[in-house]
Amino acid sequence: MEASVVVRVLMTAGAWVLIVAVVAAVGFGLYRASTDGRFRGTHRVAGAGSDREQPVSADEHAPTAAELPPSGAEHAPSDAELPRSVVELPPSVVELPPSVVELVETTGLEIDLGERATLLQFSSAFCAPCRATRRTLTEVAAAVPGVVHVEVDAEHHLEAVRALNVLRTPTTLVLDARGAEIARASGAPRKEQVLSALEAAVG
Repeated sequence: MEASVVVRVLMTAGAWVLIVAVVAAVGFGLYRASTDGRFRGTHRVAGAGSDREQPVSADEHAPTAAELPPSGAEHAPSDAELPRSVVELPPSVVELPPSVVELVETTGLEIDLGERATLLQFSSAFCAPCRATRRTLTEVAAAVPGVVHVEVDAEHHLEAVRALNVLRTPTTLVLDARGAEIARASGAPRKEQVLSALEAAVG
């Protein structure tokens, strides 16, 4: 009697575990399907552009009403009188995003950039989506003047993979003429997605 109760409890628990596993798998599959191939803008490297805008420190407070010139007075505040957060630096001082070529130059990976943009694809040997991505990127590069497609074997360039934070294959990086990363996508992107991402690089 007791054994049959235990068996029923175990079967019920096993059924619930199976249901939870199926729901989790379906949820992950839907998430992956909705995000695969979607290009996202690249985050700036830590510290890049930090000179452009700084928070106002305690000793560099914004002027109060009492500190402002009288109404109608002709006085244009100098850069020294403005809080540092609103002082615009000349373009020569603002840091540009790093070039991917510069980031991987010590890893042994050589990238021949396109005149206007480069579609940099990281692939692996037994990756079916990589083959579909190769076809798509090759077609786009042939259709858009000044754009080239470069494919890299991720397994043979692990240092470059780590340097560029490539987490899976295929991963596609859209580079501008200077080699700076504009956007990236994990998974196999559609042709229209690639063309849309290219607009920011070649526009």
